[in-house]
Amino acid sequence: MIYLDNSATTKIAPEALETYTEVSQKIWGNPSSLHALGEKAYSLLEQARKQIAGLLGVRPEEIFFTSGGTEGDNWVLKGTAIEKMGYGKHLITSSIEHPAVLNAMAQLEKLGFEVTYLPVDKHGHVSAADLKKAIRPDTILVSIMAVNNEIGAIQPLDEIADVLQDYPKIHFHVDAVQGIGKGIQPLIMNKRVDFVTFSGHKFHAPRGIGFMFKRHGRKLAPLMSGGGQEKNLRSGTENLPAIAAMAKALRLLLESESEKVQQQRKIKQFIYDHISKFPKVTLFSEMNAQFAPHILCFTINGVRGETIVHAFEDQGIYISTTSACSSKKHEISGTLSSMAIPEKIATSAIRVSLDENNTLAEAEEFVKVFDELYSRFEKINS
Repeated sequence: MIYLDNSATTKIAPEALETYTEVSQKIWGNPSSLHALGEKAYSLLEQARKQIAGLLGVRPEEIFFTSGGTEGDNWVLKGTAIEKMGYGKHLITSSIEHPAVLNAMAQLEKLGFEVTYLPVDKHGHVSAADLKKAIRPDTILVSIMAVNNEIGAIQPLDEIADVLQDYPKIHFHVDAVQGIGKGIQPLIMNKRVDFVTFSGHKFHAPRGIGFMFKRHGRKLAPLMSGGGQEKNLRSGTENLPAIAAMAKALRLLLESESEKVQQQRKIKQFIYDHISKFPKVTLFSEMNAQFAPHILCFTINGVRGETIVHAFEDQGIYISTTSACSSKKHEISGTLSSMAIPEKIATSAIRVSLDENNTLAEAEEFVKVFDELYSRFEKINS
């Protein structure tokens, strides 16, 4: 099996799984309990928080645990809307965000908020100039992803941050689910960014766990009310085994990060160079600093994306159409639609997504199978 669908989810790291199992068996007290078992659990919880904060260069009190990227995105958007609705009801995002952001924005629109969706250029990037034009006196939030999950476009967060320096009261949120461990941490953790959301299963932690960075001093209304965990901002008994495993996975991810990024970029370049020679291939991911090292989106024109995915699967290679959240619904890529890609081309889009465990030998097998499938599809279409 060759797994090239790491933007959908990653395999849990053996070390993280070991931590999860050990904590489940040995430290099973409730961190809120007063007795010794509770104190031991609470100590481990805060140790994990401190480790994650240290890896990102922030304060431990700025890290909050969630169930993943979807909850984090919803919390920032809706929590800001609730907290700041007295100051304004206008929010800004891009047209290519993950459904966790777009659908949350749509829900807020039904509640009377106004949302501006910034367009993207033919490369899938938003414009800081467009953002500046969109800002109004009643704007309370700007939410822009770090890395697009479908084509890998890295958004100009530094330029957006520069614009927002003149608007210190506007919350600035970054969805960094696809960006962690990809060599762009300084961009993601820009000093003007107020909230950043992460999902553990994208970097070899268990599913159902994530965390959010909330800059000290920024206010956010809670969405989960209850026992007062996470400083009264996110109630619910903490998933301590998953939290400890996520801290371990993040440490492992960021070890030798530059070498891992270089390896992924090398593999992506190898596949890119090969498939770009074929006339019916259209590439949407580029080989430059404005694109992430691990995502390659392209089409074999005239063949539907799901057909290509299953053809590769028959050969033991796992890829995807575009977003895993929309693949089974047979929806056209929202990113490609926003880039004005014609529907007949967009329906052929597929995504190869790498991680540090993929090898050049796997890429060589991929292009070998690609050649066979391309020839087969060409004969069928002709």
